[in-house]
Amino acid sequence: MKNDDTLGHFVTKAYGATGSFISGEKLKEMEVERQKPQGDEVLIEVLYCGVCHSDIHQVENDWKNTIYPCVPGHEIVGRVTELGARVSNFTVGQLVGVGCMIDSCQQCKSCTSGEEQLCTGPVRMTMTYNGYFDPDGSGYNTFGGYSTHVVSNEKFVFAIPDSLPMAAAAPILCAGVTTYAPLKDRGVTSGDKVGVIGIGGLGHMGVMIAKAMGAEVTAITTNKDKIEAALELGANSVLISEDKKAMQEAEATFDFLLCTIPDQFDINPYINLLAPRGSIVTVGLLGPYEKPINNMELAKFNRSAGASIIGSVADTKEVLEFCAKHQIIPQTEIITIDQVNDAFKKIKEEDVRFRYVIDMSSLK
Repeated sequence: MKNDDTLGHFVTKAYGATGSFISGEKLKEMEVERQKPQGDEVLIEVLYCGVCHSDIHQVENDWKNTIYPCVPGHEIVGRVTELGARVSNFTVGQLVGVGCMIDSCQQCKSCTSGEEQLCTGPVRMTMTYNGYFDPDGSGYNTFGGYSTHVVSNEKFVFAIPDSLPMAAAAPILCAGVTTYAPLKDRGVTSGDKVGVIGIGGLGHMGVMIAKAMGAEVTAITTNKDKIEAALELGANSVLISEDKKAMQEAEATFDFLLCTIPDQFDINPYINLLAPRGSIVTVGLLGPYEKPINNMELAKFNRSAGASIIGSVADTKEVLEFCAKHQIIPQTEIITIDQVNDAFKKIKEEDVRFRYVIDMSSLK
């Protein structure tokens, strides 16, 4: 870490993309400039960072909002190394985490009611990387956890419970809260029949969390090779979505469906699985469905279809405590930073069980 005390900035090592992967570019080592922590900000040395499928979408500009250079990473666990003058909740040396947000306007109705992820301020929430979710043309950018250090507003920094392993805690800060929030919001409880669609980084967390909430959980997947793994996670049963007979037999039986598929897909076969007044929430896909929703299938059983994006500050604190209490430990594979391009490839090919986590000491 190089300091420039006169400007109040410093330079850190990072791994990122300077242009779209469509051109064949790979993530590579670079340097990025960060501002030293201001009054309510915390400087964190990154120890571990999870690899999320959204990292791939972002560096490939799949959502048409990427600002380059792009340094991914929003499942961050590290140690506090410096505090702004007004920080009161953390101490130097403390083990902490940062998720998908490092700030928000903190003044709009959403923020003041504890839903910072739904910030409606002029620039919306500040993402941990790639600046604002809707770039305003100002050129503002933020750089994520594939870096030696990050800076965050202290409100968006979280203490890591002692009972959670450091590396395994990292995915809870995105995959964990992204699945926990809609399960909580829909009131999933003991006896509910819940289906988790897609058993990857998000889905494997969804299965364990829904099970701990007392639900009867069915893992829904296209991949027969994931049957054993899903049952080991705690699923009561597994439904193969390409088995037309099994899908037909399961129609109108689920109270809630959590869909974690990250790419375009046809939602209609899953809607048919919902019981009367059941609901499906998509958390993996940020974009249009492959086919329009058949509203007849929604209306005839008063079903509902919705979507959810990450979770609030309160949700993130809750899910860390929930996972610690129930010993829900994400299944991870530790890699070094120079293995991240291969990890991206394997994630696309669904060749990971279930979350890669980068040991960031390999960048130093």
